[in-house]
Amino acid sequence: MLRNLVLDHQIQKYVRDVSLREDDIARELRAATIRLSFEHGMLTPPEEAQLLGFLVRLTGATTVVEVGTFTGYGTLAMARAVPAHGRVITCDVNAQWPEIGRPFWERAGVADRIQVEIRPAVETLDVLLAGGAAGTVDFAFIDCNKESYADYFERCLELLRPGGLLVLDNVLWSGKVARPDISDQETDSLRALNAALCDDDRVDLSMLPVFDGVTLAYKRANYSRAAA
Repeated sequence: MLRNLVLDHQIQKYVRDVSLREDDIARELRAATIRLSFEHGMLTPPEEAQLLGFLVRLTGATTVVEVGTFTGYGTLAMARAVPAHGRVITCDVNAQWPEIGRPFWERAGVADRIQVEIRPAVETLDVLLAGGAAGTVDFAFIDCNKESYADYFERCLELLRPGGLLVLDNVLWSGKVARPDISDQETDSLRALNAALCDDDRVDLSMLPVFDGVTLAYKRANYSRAAA
């Protein structure tokens, strides 16, 4: 029987109560982020951060690229999931935000696995590609300025190895992408990328209507750059 569950606050609390494994370090980083007033809206939900760590472990990832660090709550989850010799290369344009997370990364014993790059993410991704990193990344997570998602996607896909996983956050954008009467740069960019990915034969695809919409894109073994 097909049923679509509407998640109200009671169900969301139940899910958190029975499935969230957030320790004191992560909880305190989340609380420190929430104290940033309106900016805390960029915080990765704890259930989603746990999912990211789960997916990193599931794929056996050792090299992760994250586009959009903010205070590094999601970064912490992914860094904990890579092996001791692994690394998370995380990109942001504001050095102040990752510094909020750094003491928590250190307390968790994973600061040495996190490589913070402060500059426009496209520049960092281009430097990685120019340095021969194409096909060497196992996992990528994009959660940054929405109007540039297509640029990030193409570069991260090139960086991913065949069989690597790319995760895009906020692809439903509070439902705006499904409303043709709404048109702005961020919504239009996400809507165009969602449509393009549906027909992109370089990846296997699943869009999940969870959180604010999460797309999983698995880079096919027969990936060809010419197909772009």
